Amino acid sequence: MRHLSGKKKLNMKGSYRKAFLRNQVIHFINFGHITSTTATIKEVRRLAEKLVTIAREGNEFNPRRRALAMLPYSQDALLKLFKEIAPQYVDRPGGYTRIMPLGKRQSDTASMSRLQWV
Repeated sequence: MRHLSGKKKLNMKGSYRKAFLRNQVIHFINFGHITSTTATIKEVRRLAEKLVTIAREGNEFNPRRRALAMLPYSQDALLKLFKEIAPQYVDRPGGYTRIMPLGKRQSDTASMSRLQWV
C-alpha cells in the first residue's frame, strides 16, 4: 500500500529518482525554466519551492547547510539560489513557480509541461 507516501515514483528506484530530481532542480535554478512531463515537473516544483523557502531566510549558516543537504551537487546553483532567486520572493508567501501545459508529446502522447519562475 502507498498510504501517506506523498511522492510519485516516476517509474524509478528511490536512489535514481532522488538524483534525477536533484539534477532537474539544478538545471531549473541555472536556466530559469525546464520542460518535461507533467508528473516530473510537479515533483521538481515541490523540491524547488522547498529550497526557495529555505533560501528566503538569508545567506546564513543554517539555511545554507539545509539547502546543501537537499542539493549537494552544485555550489554554483546554491549560490545563484541564495543571491539572485530567493531575494525576489522575500515578500511572497509561496507559489514561486508556474506550470505551463504544452500539450501531448507526439511520440508517446505523454503530457508535457514547462516549469518557470513567477
